[in-house]
Amino acid sequence: MYDRNVEDPTTGEIRKLTFGVSGKLVMNVLVMFDRQTGTFWSQLLGKAIEGEMVNAQLTPLAASQTTWSEWSKQYPDTKALITNGRGRNGDRYDSYYSSGSAGVLGETRVDERLVAKELISGIVLDGQPVAYPHQQLAKELVVNDEIDGTALTVWFEPNSATARLFERTITTESGDTQTLTFGPSNEDLRFIDEETGSTWLLFNGKAVDGPLKGTSLTAIPSTSSFWFGWKDWYPETIIYDE
Repeated sequence: MYDRNVEDPTTGEIRKLTFGVSGKLVMNVLVMFDRQTGTFWSQLLGKAIEGEMVNAQLTPLAASQTTWSEWSKQYPDTKALITNGRGRNGDRYDSYYSSGSAGVLGETRVDERLVAKELISGIVLDGQPVAYPHQQLAKELVVNDEIDGTALTVWFEPNSATARLFERTITTESGDTQTLTFGPSNEDLRFIDEETGSTWLLFNGKAVDGPLKGTSLTAIPSTSSFWFGWKDWYPETIIYDE
């Protein structure tokens, strides 16, 4: 998910763009186009790769890839965009998901650290890509990690394969900083920090009970991707392993 307000790399002007699907793929990643200039953009990079806005960068926004069931538990008044992509016969891509092939175009680079269609949650921090395999997250439910000086936590709900990433350093009321260590809760969609015992919500990273009630963690934008798509663009990626 990205902010549509984009700085024009030539003029410095902020332009609000609208996007569509070009029908093209570059290294198995969808290519978008903007309707204002016809520039092509990489979905994974959020970057203009050809056209008038080339090298312009979209600002990523933190979002959740989850099931409607899990989302609506927390946000029952949500408005939903209904399409006909899923119907009585299930998901039209079921056979694609179950296939072990590396996308439509095949692999650009060979990297057998994970199988081609292993789902990962990927981030880029200070230029360093990191992949968190969903199989590993399902075992741990909570990861407390540090990448290039940024202390972060990854929370995972296995039934819906929902992953959210947050910075785990907060600023206290006194103005001091505190780095928290998180673990799973006995309640669905909730996590607990070891330092204060406060309870936090998966989808928004907000403390809803305990000494830190009302405090919100800073979300880290991430991308849910198959391994074959991520590693082709980020061959230098680190893979999290317990």
